[in-house]
Amino acid sequence: MYWNKKFNYPVSSRVTINGSRYYNINNTKLPSVTEILKATESEEKKNSLLRWRTKVGEDEANRIMNVSSARGTQMHKYIEEYLVGQSRLELTSEINEPKLMSNKIIRNGLCNLNELWGAEVTLSFPSLYAGTADACGLYNSKESILDFKQSNKPKKREWIEDYFLQIAAYGLAHNEVYSTNITQGVILVCTPPPECIFQEFILSDDDFKKYQEIFLKKVEVYNSKTVI
Repeated sequence: MYWNKKFNYPVSSRVTINGSRYYNINNTKLPSVTEILKATESEEKKNSLLRWRTKVGEDEANRIMNVSSARGTQMHKYIEEYLVGQSRLELTSEINEPKLMSNKIIRNGLCNLNELWGAEVTLSFPSLYAGTADACGLYNSKESILDFKQSNKPKKREWIEDYFLQIAAYGLAHNEVYSTNITQGVILVCTPPPECIFQEFILSDDDFKKYQEIFLKKVEVYNSKTVI
């Protein structure tokens, strides 16, 4: 993997306003991609989450979500350290769940990353939205946005529409600001040990553009009912 620092990605900060997350970029507050997706999610999805919480109980639901969030944050940290050269795959001072999961993604997915432009990259579409892409670069020699996900169980493609919308939004922002031609998004998923099941989902070309159009419609809906 070759690290090509060809783009000058901005430094940003995050702020919470009325319970919603925004990025502060050049003194401009922009809603996060995940905030837009949350605010415009369907009633069906909201009800599905509510049914799950009712089924397992509030305490257990909160425990599962907190554990998953912490595990995902640590997994991302390990992968970022590997990408920027702060750690090596074979040198592990600690073997824990997030480390094992990050190793699986590195071995099975990031072996296809030919060129890295940046890790934990802040991207924004001027005046519309902002977010953080886990990585940008050439994946299987194609300009791509990469996202790393932990999951408690293997995913099916039809379950991860929000993931597709997220990477499509990041690609749209990157193309707008840096005049690139990103038409591919890559989602690398791993479940916790002992299985550590790795999955690769690729969204490209016409499907990538389709999800960009869907996301822009969600931005319109979000802006129509939101005032900072």
